[in-house]
Parts: sequence; structure tokens; C-alpha cells
Amino acid sequence: MQILTILVIEDEDSLLQLYRIVLEKEGFKVLTVHNGQEAWDLIENEHVDLVITDILMPVMDGYEFTKLLRHSNPGMPVLMITAKDDFPSKNKGFSLGTDDYMTKPVNLDEMVLRVRALLRRSHIASNKRLTLPHTILDYDALTVTWGDDPQMLPQKEFFLLFKLISYPNKIFTRMQLMDEIWGRNSESDLQTIDVHINRLRRRFENNPDFEIITVRGLGYKAVMKE
Repeated sequence: MQILTILVIEDEDSLLQLYRIVLEKEGFKVLTVHNGQEAWDLIENEHVDLVITDILMPVMDGYEFTKLLRHSNPGMPVLMITAKDDFPSKNKGFSLGTDDYMTKPVNLDEMVLRVRALLRRSHIASNKRLTLPHTILDYDALTVTWGDDPQMLPQKEFFLLFKLISYPNKIFTRMQLMDEIWGRNSESDLQTIDVHINRLRRRFENNPDFEIITVRGLGYKAVMKE
């Protein structure tokens, strides 16, 4: 099994070593540096799958490093961990391209969960393929293969299904799904989502891996079957 590499950027030695110990215990390879400049120098020569970075650091802070990273590697997951809990700081971090944000003191179990979630999303985005026990979704071909029966779905239906299954148990509102799949300037109304969901349910009503659930008053989610 491939060992994934996490780069941790933190100028406080005790936290740096604590994060390293926790992540190594979870099976990751961990690289550690004390500021953004050290990280930038290292990342040019080392393969890294995910970055965890503090914000307030000497030489080059987390904001500047993330901005640089996004120009050279827009797809690498970045988790910011910082003592700054105010909205402007979070807004700046997200606008520069961070994928997730945690404030100190960090719950280490939650940190591990977030790291795994970010890596999973990154893997999905890069491979454009979702593999379930009995079902394969191929993004490029717009096909869902279940048993020996590959089905090519209409584009919007496929994108909708792929989105829901990429985030099991996560509730998406109709507006979220409309904005992402149809676009904000679409002339379609929200009822379009209901029509496509009903079509997907009919297609996959006997699928052994998943079902699409309506969450009353909120939206839809995909639930994986045992």
C-alpha cells in the first residue's frame, strides 16, 4: 500500500513534534519544517501529498506560502492550523486557496479525520474514478459499471451522482447542487434537481452499494449500504 507524505509547517517545536508523532502513528510519512520558506525549498525536491501549515511564522508565513503553492500546484490539499479564529483570517485563508481550517488548541483525532477526508477528495479529483465494492463510476467516460453492465449516463445525471457519492452521508441542498452542476446562471429551476434525482433512483434502485436519500427540508445525500 502506498504511504502518503504530509508536510507540516509549524514554528513551535513542541507542536511540530506532536503533529509528527500523531500522523506517523496513523501510517503517514511526515516531513517537518519551521516556516514557509523552508517548506517551499523542500517541496521542490520532495513529493508531498498534503500540507498542514500554521499562519504566523517567521521568514514566510502560511498565507504567503499557500499563495505560492497554489500557483505551482493548485490541486494539493492544504489544511491551515492557527490560533487566529476571527472571520477575516479564515476568509483570507480560504480566498488564497486553503482547503480546510482548524484553530488551536487542535483536537488531534479531528485533525486526522480532516486529513483523511482531504486526501480522499484529492484522490477522487485526480483519478476521476470512484470504486465501490460492486460499482465503478468513471468520470471521463460518464459511465457507471455495476456487475457486467456499464451504463453511460446523461452528463448532468452522472455529475449529480458522482458528487453525492464522493461525499457519503453529506447533505447537499438543491441550491448547492444547482450552482455546482448547472451553474449559477442556469435558467433551470430547482425542480430540475428533483427530476434528475428521481431518474437516478429508478436507474439504481437495486444497486447493492448506495441509495440516494431525501432529507426533508434540506436536500439529498448518498448513503452507502452495509
